[in-house]
Amino acid sequence: MRIPCPFCGERDLVEFAYHGDTESRPDPATADAPQRFFDAVYLRDNPAGRHQELWYHAQGCRSWLVVTRDTKTHEVLGATLAKRGAA
Repeated sequence: MRIPCPFCGERDLVEFAYHGDTESRPDPATADAPQRFFDAVYLRDNPAGRHQELWYHAQGCRSWLVVTRDTKTHEVLGATLAKRGAA
């Protein structure tokens, strides 16, 4: 799989580290945090098709990217720089 880094160009998957979905994580300070984390990890939707994921270009420019990928074909449809608070 090849990922198009906005700074480095198209690079091989081995240069990146996958860091999960772009969905917000539960607040660990809430009273029901353990249940919310359980639900987020084990009971989340896992739709097939177009999906956005967070990737870190660990062996390149060290940028965080939002990668749009088709989970059925693994085709990478694009990548943009991640922005704090946006997804």
